Amino acid sequence: MDYELLCAKVIATTRLTGNFIRKESLSFNSDSIEFKGLNDLVSYVDKQAERLLVKNLSKILPEAGFTTEEDTINTKGEVFDWIIDPLDGTTNFIHGIPTYAISISLYEDGKPVIGVVYEINRGEMFSAYKGGGAFLNNKAIHVSKRTSLSECLLATGFPYYQFDKQPQYMQLFSTLMQKCHGLRRIGSAAVDLAYVACGRFDAFFEYNLNSWDVAAGAFLVQEAGGSVTNFTGGDEFLQTREILAGNGLIHTEILDMMEEHFNSNL
Repeated sequence: MDYELLCAKVIATTRLTGNFIRKESLSFNSDSIEFKGLNDLVSYVDKQAERLLVKNLSKILPEAGFTTEEDTINTKGEVFDWIIDPLDGTTNFIHGIPTYAISISLYEDGKPVIGVVYEINRGEMFSAYKGGGAFLNNKAIHVSKRTSLSECLLATGFPYYQFDKQPQYMQLFSTLMQKCHGLRRIGSAAVDLAYVACGRFDAFFEYNLNSWDVAAGAFLVQEAGGSVTNFTGGDEFLQTREILAGNGLIHTEILDMMEEHFNSNL
């Protein structure tokens, strides 16, 4: 399999869908939104973008299955599976906040081989393919090299349901705010992870995330030289729906804080 060529085709498909989303953002009417659950929004833009992606990705790799956020299709491939989020940061999009992205990953036999995150407003195409490293608009990127938490900028997200862990989470925020350079909450996990991959953020953490939120971004971080685990240091971050991604140099320090606040029960 020529992963580099495959990645180039995914990038072209992603850019086309991004053009559609950008166009719709100019005339979007928030009256058209739907609620999938508590604070979980979706629009016709999400659904149509997903259909476009599925149509074009199916042409690239007809035998692949799909895991999709908006459930326009969900199938299991024998070898290959796409995991896609057509619009990560829907709440930002609906409110006119210009940070949202398309997230696409390809798994082969359960392992990631392609990751693409397209931040539409800045025109930033993050990409990675197996063994090839990570890129931003075709230029190689790497995670940061900061080793002191006091010099690090961290990113996180706020859970919008299952608030039973909120007290512990807020305690972790309080601890980190006193130890790091700053905490940011952008509203798109895919973008957060892409920013870790290129060194803008030194680490990102969040829980209650789905595979389509993080699969592509996590692979970007890994190919950019970073570390990705769940909150107890394991590799099963998709299964446990919790992720800590960073440059690897401050990973253990943050994991120790998570252990202290969550008692390994998250």
